[in-house]
Amino acid sequence: MGARVARMWRNFNLENRVQREISREKPRAAPRHAAPVRHAAPVPRDAGSAGESAESLHQKNDPLLALLKSVYVESKDPEAAEAPKEVMAVGEAERRPLRFSLPGSSHSLVELTDIPKGKLTLTEALKALGSHQHQPQTWTPEKIAQEYCLDIRDTKALLEFFIPLQVHIIPPKTQSTKQIKGL
Repeated sequence: MGARVARMWRNFNLENRVQREISREKPRAAPRHAAPVRHAAPVPRDAGSAGESAESLHQKNDPLLALLKSVYVESKDPEAAEAPKEVMAVGEAERRPLRFSLPGSSHSLVELTDIPKGKLTLTEALKALGSHQHQPQTWTPEKIAQEYCLDIRDTKALLEFFIPLQVHIIPPKTQSTKQIKGL
């Protein structure tokens, strides 16, 4: 019942209200700010001059064409561009065996056996961070860098900025904890 009343008031005299809104005088746009003149000659805004300016764009300008023809570009590939390809081929060959991996099911992704030097798997990173957190005297950044074939600067950044998740289980204050029993 409420929807009928609302629809009736919403559609009441709808055509007259629409016609009144359409015939209302539109507000004028604010005048534009005068911009500084950058061109030597003002550009006329009538329809005939627009065709003339389009034609002037498509005409051949002989002095500009002569200047363009006088430009000669000579380029050579630097010899240094070939060096990274060789370095990349050598870098791919440098791999190290995987130190630590989680036992996975037979349906998991392909098991890794070796990884490139200078890189870590997530499980190795967590193992290294955990070892350093529990025994910082024995697992120094230098030892971790040597163990996993990493750069010492990267290892220090890893230990400083990559913080593993720590879970703290807070025991209840009293032995007899209150439990809500089901009805």
